[in-house]
Amino acid sequence: MRNLLLVLGLLALATGVLWIGQGTGMVAWPRTSFMINQIEWAGYGVVLATVGLILIWQSKR
Repeated sequence: MRNLLLVLGLLALATGVLWIGQGTGMVAWPRTSFMINQIEWAGYGVVLATVGLILIWQSKR
């Protein structure tokens, strides 16, 4: 169970950071993404990254 929480947490964290980068326009990959320069996706990324950090923290307890 711990390994599953860790893997899910890492995936959520990585995806959240990507969404933050795309939403703020710092990451323009892939070029055809509808999320680039759409600030609401940065907000969604913060939420998802936070969930990822919580899952990682729970996996270490």
